[in-house]
Amino acid sequence: MRFILPIILLTAPCLARAADDRTSDPAIHFENDVLPVLGRYGCNTSGCHGKAEGQGGFKLSVFASDPEADFAALTKEGRGRRVLPTSPDESLLLRKASGRVAHGGGTKLPAGNGDYRVLRAWIAAGTPVGSPDAPRVVALRVEPAERVLGQKAEQQLKVLAKYTDGNEKDVTRHCRFQSNTEAVASVGAGGAVGTHDVPGEAAVMAAYLGEVGLFRVVVPRPGQPAQNTLPQFNLIDKLVDAKLAKLNVAPSDVCTDADFLRRTFLDLTGTLPTAAEARNFLADRAKDKRAKLVESLLDRPEFADLWALRWADLLRVDREPLGHQRAHLYYKWIRGSIAANKPFDQFARELVAAEGPVNEVGPANFFKVVTKPGEIAGTISQVFLGVRIACAECHHHPFDRWKQSDYYGMSAFFSAGPTTHPRTQKPVFAHALGTDMPAADPVGDRRVPLAEWMTKPDNAFFARNLANRVWAWMFGRGLVEPVDDVRATNPPSNPELLDALAKYLFENKFDVRKLIRFIAASRAYQTSAAPNATNEKDERNFSRSYFRRPEAEVLLDMIAQSLGVPEKFTGSPGVTRAAQLWDSKARSDFLKLFGRPNRVTACECERTREPSVSQVLNLLNSTEIQAKLTHEAGTVARLVRAQKDDVKLIEELYLTFYSRVPAADETATGVKHLKKYANNRRAATEDLAWALMNSTEFLFNH
Repeated sequence: MRFILPIILLTAPCLARAADDRTSDPAIHFENDVLPVLGRYGCNTSGCHGKAEGQGGFKLSVFASDPEADFAALTKEGRGRRVLPTSPDESLLLRKASGRVAHGGGTKLPAGNGDYRVLRAWIAAGTPVGSPDAPRVVALRVEPAERVLGQKAEQQLKVLAKYTDGNEKDVTRHCRFQSNTEAVASVGAGGAVGTHDVPGEAAVMAAYLGEVGLFRVVVPRPGQPAQNTLPQFNLIDKLVDAKLAKLNVAPSDVCTDADFLRRTFLDLTGTLPTAAEARNFLADRAKDKRAKLVESLLDRPEFADLWALRWADLLRVDREPLGHQRAHLYYKWIRGSIAANKPFDQFARELVAAEGPVNEVGPANFFKVVTKPGEIAGTISQVFLGVRIACAECHHHPFDRWKQSDYYGMSAFFSAGPTTHPRTQKPVFAHALGTDMPAADPVGDRRVPLAEWMTKPDNAFFARNLANRVWAWMFGRGLVEPVDDVRATNPPSNPELLDALAKYLFENKFDVRKLIRFIAASRAYQTSAAPNATNEKDERNFSRSYFRRPEAEVLLDMIAQSLGVPEKFTGSPGVTRAAQLWDSKARSDFLKLFGRPNRVTACECERTREPSVSQVLNLLNSTEIQAKLTHEAGTVARLVRAQKDDVKLIEELYLTFYSRVPAADETATGVKHLKKYANNRRAATEDLAWALMNSTEFLFNH
């Protein structure tokens, strides 16, 4: 939105001086000419004068989101010392920027620099706002839009701003640039993109006056063409292979039955197969045994437990604001919906438009956890659309198209009264992201049309977000990553694949289990974690399975299950597995240490998976784990009593911890250890079990 501000009145001598200085300069527009200069040198970033409290007594709006406030800060605040039309070069703005007086940000604009001259001319002209009818920027175009580059190559970008009058202007030198994959390609302040020695794809953002443009670079692996002779099990593999071919990368082989067994158990149920289940699956010669395994896991109660845990995190099932009874009711609605395979569009509509007593209607409790209209809008957008709009509450989104009007348009769906734009003070009527604002708010419950819009077939966000989240829960990372940061400047690693998954969801009426079957049936999901010579550096394109640490609850359940002693949770009677805990505040030092979220935001990032020394020490030295390891009713004691044959004992341990039989050298090493300490066979077996449990193979899903 454009604005009109009165030009500061000057004395006659000032006017005369200004007239002399601007005789050869075209009319200067504050928003079109001055703000881009401040943005180019980072003056209005959150690390400088754009931070909440400003810097050195001088505050600008972040990324020029409030031009009126910026104009006032430059021309009216600081006792008028920042700009001196009578003596432009003595303006504090120019003296600090050019380094003539101390400046925390250092020298930004040497005197005589082209941008220095722009600021000086604006000051000399009397600091005009400019015509309210001046053309404004409506879009950016980056040239080239896409390139295939070799490793250690360079590409200079050119950014053209399109204005409302149809003209274009080269604004490259005033753009902000950022790469979404620094390992593949980085970008300098002037728009020069440099590739590195990692094959892959990167998206480089160019931002200018609230608009963003994109350059995509593909960096194939150098060398001979990669040979991919593996079969394609379904459409997913066709689209994955097409992307890998562009990168000159070949996928790893199909994983073993043991790997598939363990992987699907953990991904779908958060449990390990028992030794008996592993033995039976490995001995089965049926060609469709993998599909049958997936089908059986989807019907288990543990599936509903695990996937309810994931959605309960995002939808913030929290005992503290709700109380025990209502939080449990809320959780039961989530878990019951998953157990019944409720279509996800119905699930979303029931929550977004929930009404009724919170003691009776589970999803209504969402609005007791998240209470402010803006916070509700941000949570709904992040969870169901994958879009982060929270920062647009105060300013234009720094990396996306969302403006304050978009944020308050979403907020208006959840507001009991009229919504007003905080800067313009004009009314904002309820409208969904990417849609035009209507002339009035919807009649009746405003949430109903929002829920309907979300689940329409032409919605660009809903199905793609769900497909991306399910994919991430099965692969360890999304096609868009982070999964809840969908934006033009953070594109999916395989757009065609994400579109295909979203289409599959819609055609199958948002049946999540069908999507899981579809993904699990692909060769991409069944690919080995062992890299080959072409894909060892690939971390984004699913040419192999990636090692990933299970959720804290799943890891604790894996330990308890393999050691044969259930965990006890204070205040949660009847709960024997951590994945069944509906209360995120239930006491557990292990879960806290390994990154269980507190459910105070809707961000997937609340659940941390970064390793730490404390975690390693806990696994190696925990008295609680040691007690399970040595328990009289535990796995080790039971196996030692039942298996007198050392070879069979070792096989049982490997099936229990790894879901596979040991290799010959592993068996030989184990037997040698047991023979060495034959006088205390149980303690020796406990040592073996402890070593298996602390291995990478056990602690990670792969």
